[in-house]
Amino acid sequence: MATALAPTRSPVRMTNPAPASPGEHELVAQAKRGDVGAFEALYRATSGRVFAVCLRMTADRERATELLQDVFVKVWEKLGTFRGESAFASWVHRMAVNTVLENRRKDTRRESGESNAAIDDLVDGNLIERRLDLEAAVAKLPAGARRAFVLHDIEGYKHSEIARMTGLAEGTLRAQLHRARQLLMEMLT
Repeated sequence: MATALAPTRSPVRMTNPAPASPGEHELVAQAKRGDVGAFEALYRATSGRVFAVCLRMTADRERATELLQDVFVKVWEKLGTFRGESAFASWVHRMAVNTVLENRRKDTRRESGESNAAIDDLVDGNLIERRLDLEAAVAKLPAGARRAFVLHDIEGYKHSEIARMTGLAEGTLRAQLHRARQLLMEMLT
């Protein structure tokens, strides 16, 4: 995959994903055999959702674009492990979440002790007068609270699933989610 592709729009949330469709099965089979055109079709079908989750979890468009490419490099490399027991989009989405979390852990280790500011740019003095849309408000959440909110309230993961993915205790996640909701209510009021 030498060229970078632009993300395409797709639904943000998918609950109870259906198994892979017959057309999707064929595209996956072709891509597994090295068909770049088939892989590009799969990319176009899923990249919008992947970009959306990367953007929500990082609150940084440039970083989300980098992670989008990282995700699809991993998808290409691990395509042979996809068994088709779920929709391809679900498999890719899970890989995206794991990639963002893995990169976050690497960044945290690299910072070696530097604390992440709770909210870097909270907004200038007239917060109450401004009506912020949900995306902008979510982007301003502290990293932990944003991660808990996005994974639980937007992506629909359970606390136990998020705990396994992040290595955090469920109680910590619940506290971060509560904090995220409180901060969002304050920002959006």
